[in-house]
Amino acid sequence: MRGMHQDTIEVADDRIDGPHGPVPVRRYRPLDRSAGTGAPTLVWVHGGGFFRGDLDLPESDAVARALAERGLPVVTVDYRLGPLPGLPWLGRGGPRGRRRAPHARDEIVAVLRHLHHETPSAGLLLGGASAGACLAASAVATAPPLVGLVLTYGFFHARLPRDPAVRRLVRGHRRLTHAPLLLDLSNRAYAGGCPTAVYPAPDDLGGFPRTLLIDAERDVMRASGERFADELADAGIEVERHVLPDSRHAFLNRPGTRDFDDTIERIVDWADRNPIR
Repeated sequence: MRGMHQDTIEVADDRIDGPHGPVPVRRYRPLDRSAGTGAPTLVWVHGGGFFRGDLDLPESDAVARALAERGLPVVTVDYRLGPLPGLPWLGRGGPRGRRRAPHARDEIVAVLRHLHHETPSAGLLLGGASAGACLAASAVATAPPLVGLVLTYGFFHARLPRDPAVRRLVRGHRRLTHAPLLLDLSNRAYAGGCPTAVYPAPDDLGGFPRTLLIDAERDVMRASGERFADELADAGIEVERHVLPDSRHAFLNRPGTRDFDDTIERIVDWADRNPIR
């Protein structure tokens, strides 16, 4: 997957039937189809704490464009957002009204199943960032066969593992908004009575595909990524993990930075080293 210019990709909005109504998606692919020949399609899920974000978020759009420019087709998913923290009654109306788990996971799985039948020979990768990484991991158990999983600065446990050394590295407003206790409360509120719709069940890890994890050094969620990588390895899964030095949470929302560019290159390199057979 060699580097490509921005005018060599095509981007198209679409909708895919889901269990709770049509799911908006956006497709990114090289105009020169030979550039991505044999490459799987990456289904990518943005973050936002389960309650914010859309297809225009840099963590969704800029990431997909950067990967498609390098020859990796991408489909981003505008999954159903969850209730606003502390204001669960707002935004519940309409066909895309806010809902708790398992709506988002169900919609991601529906997109994967549709694409699996649409392009069965190339294979599918699944990935996401932050809450999107969490949703991606939870979708694996009911998804069609995947050739790989990409998880960036995600969290995978209902109770965030505590690591005081990591917490001391966090700077700015995230020292408050990402306080482990607040994250635990927020994530459990979204999960409600369906924790496995958000956090992958330990008994299901043996069915995971090979997995790439990329974490930020100055991020309390790194402790969850480290534990999850160990759990996957214990289940016999091929795991590759990187911690970007001096990086902060949500670096994929900052295109053009060292951490953004580094992560794009790592994803492309990892996909190139594991071609579809």
